[in-house]
Amino acid sequence: MVAALSVLVLLGSGLTAGVLFAVALSVMPALRAMPADRYVYTHKLIGRHWDPTMPVIVLGSSGLAVTLAVLGSGTARALYATAAVLLLGVSVVSHLCNVPINRRVKAVDPAAVPADWQDPRRLWRDWNLVRTGLAVLALLVLGTATAFG
Repeated sequence: MVAALSVLVLLGSGLTAGVLFAVALSVMPALRAMPADRYVYTHKLIGRHWDPTMPVIVLGSSGLAVTLAVLGSGTARALYATAAVLLLGVSVVSHLCNVPINRRVKAVDPAAVPADWQDPRRLWRDWNLVRTGLAVLALLVLGTATAFG
């Protein structure tokens, strides 16, 4: 059972780190290069499928890491617990920082972006880099935990 859970937590955390890394490396630079109206329109399109999916993957992976910490011992237990905290950090940054920005962007009509609109792209990118770092570190820690487990 531990082996199967280890595979699942690696899959979930790998997906999380990979998606966030791809967004940081490619998606966000493309969004930052767009005029505001295209950015708002594209942001809405991209978020349609990620918004309901990513919390399930991140929180599911967090739960699996907690479970493995409870089932594990020694170094593996500490590493799984550390990874769970890192993944919960991804979730906290997402829910407290990126998601509120997403909601503000979704409230804007791309055909009528106000002249005084406060462009959130830089702030969103900065928070995404924080959660990307946490996710990549969690994946590294989980890989190490699996080696000890």
